Amino acid sequence: MKTLGIVGGLGPESTIEYYRFILAGYRETRPGTAPAIIINSLDVDYGISLLDANQLNELTDYLVSGFERLARAGADFGLMAANTPHLVFDQVQRRSSIPLLSIVEATCDEVKRRGLHRVALLGTGFTMRGRFYPDVFTRAGVELVVPAEQERALIHDKYINELLKNVFSPESREQIFAIIEEMRKRDRIEAVVLAGTELPLILREVEPRAGIPFLDTTKIHVEAAVRELLT
Repeated sequence: MKTLGIVGGLGPESTIEYYRFILAGYRETRPGTAPAIIINSLDVDYGISLLDANQLNELTDYLVSGFERLARAGADFGLMAANTPHLVFDQVQRRSSIPLLSIVEATCDEVKRRGLHRVALLGTGFTMRGRFYPDVFTRAGVELVVPAEQERALIHDKYINELLKNVFSPESREQIFAIIEEMRKRDRIEAVVLAGTELPLILREVEPRAGIPFLDTTKIHVEAAVRELLT
C-alpha cells in the first residue's frame, strides 16, 4: 500500500476537507479499508507572511522541509493541500525526495476532459496574479480569465481575513457570487475554477444559481490522489 504525505494547514479547514474526501473516495473502491495518510500541518500565517514579503526562496525552503519530514515518516508521494503554495511548486518538486501531485495539472486535465476553452480563475490575490495557472493552461490551449482589479482585491480580502479564519458569512458569499455573475455576462466564461481550497466551502451552495459549473480544485486534487493511492 502506498502512503500519501500531505503538507496541510494552508489553511486548516481545507486540510480537513482533503482528509475526509480522500477517505471517502478510497472507500468507494475498497470498502471497509482506509488509505495510509500522513499530514504535516504548517503555519498558514507564516506562509502568508513570506508571500507578502515576496520571500519565495524562503517559502520554498519551508515547503521542502515539510515534505522531507513526510518522506522520513514513510510517505511515498505527496501533495500540498492548497493552491497558492503552487506558486513555487516546480522549485519544491525539484528538491523533494518524493514525487508530488500538482493541483494545477490535475485541474487542467479536468478542464480539458470537460472540453472547456475559457474559464474564470478565482483564488487569493497571489494566485490570480501569478503565472503558475496560466502557464499550464495556456500550453493546453485553455484561456484563463481573472476578475477585474477591484474584484480581485475584494476576493483576496475575504479570503485572507475571513475564509482562512474559518469565517464564511452569507454577505461575503453573495459578494463573491456577484463577481462570478458579472464575469459570466462580461467575459463569456464557461466555468469557474475555484483555485482556492477554501472557496468551495463558501460557494458550493450557490453553484446551482450560477448557470455554469464551479470546478472544485480540492475535489479534483483529491481524485488524483485517490487514483495514485489505488495504483
